[in-house]
Amino acid sequence: MSDALPQYVTSSASLFGVNWRRSSYSTAANNCVETALIGDGPLSGQLAVRDSKDVRGPALLFPPAAWAEFLAAVTTGSLTERP
Repeated sequence: MSDALPQYVTSSASLFGVNWRRSSYSTAANNCVETALIGDGPLSGQLAVRDSKDVRGPALLFPPAAWAEFLAAVTTGSLTERP
């Protein structure tokens, strides 16, 4: 049995009491992602990411350090393609 946290939830509606946020650069067309920090329960501290077009759909879950590393890579342009 693994103690690893899940990497996704099948319905973001199952994440009760979270405050979903989206970028201020988002358009009214809902073509972006939303993020929420999970504050309580077994997933506490994880960052959830979902498609704004499907608010009841799945959400990916990331540890805060992994999300911060991803944002830093996007900001600095250091993402590279894998062969």
